[in-house]
Amino acid sequence: MIDVLVVDDDYRVAAIHAGYVQRVAGFRVAGTAHTASAAWDALRTKGCDLLLLDLYLPDEHGLDLMRRMLTMDGPRPDVIVITAARDLASVRTAMRLGAVHYLVKPFGFSRLAERLGAYRDLRSRLGTLDAEADQDDVDTLYGLLRTGRSVGKGYSAATMALVRAAVRASAPDISAAELATEIGISRPTAQRYLAHLAQQGTVEILLRYGATGRPEHRYRSR
Repeated sequence: MIDVLVVDDDYRVAAIHAGYVQRVAGFRVAGTAHTASAAWDALRTKGCDLLLLDLYLPDEHGLDLMRRMLTMDGPRPDVIVITAARDLASVRTAMRLGAVHYLVKPFGFSRLAERLGAYRDLRSRLGTLDAEADQDDVDTLYGLLRTGRSVGKGYSAATMALVRAAVRASAPDISAAELATEIGISRPTAQRYLAHLAQQGTVEILLRYGATGRPEHRYRSR
């Protein structure tokens, strides 16, 4: 579960955004704050995984709070900026300070849900990688940050990440049935994802012939 702290000076808007967060699978609201000082106290005492941060706060600009967060000991939460600020200077600074997304107010549930889903898929993808990433891994991560749908229409980025990780870890190869059992999906779904990766050239298909019947399709990472 991804814990989210919602920071907005408007109590009504904060409540609306918190309600949006609660509707997205995999997220829960760790709290709300209406000033930078309250947000800072919550970060130091309770912590969170993700900060939904308004920039126009009564006691400190949100970008200044992000700068302060760079001094925190230990892991820092990721930040999605939610603001009415449309100037390029604010956008550029937020990017430089590490914001993973920037949402301009007003926005509806679907827009925030899309960004949260992209962030959830990114975290899931990062959790499947080893200490080093190849170029395909890097491209996928940055694609998730941009759109949340970099793996093709009709495919879940999180599931695709699990499939790719399982194929890479298999020795020397894996079948669709084995993959389905390992990551908890149906065999037809495993076959569909493996076929997609084969079309992309990420995995190769091997044929294993038995005594009778059709050959078994096996898959290994290229």
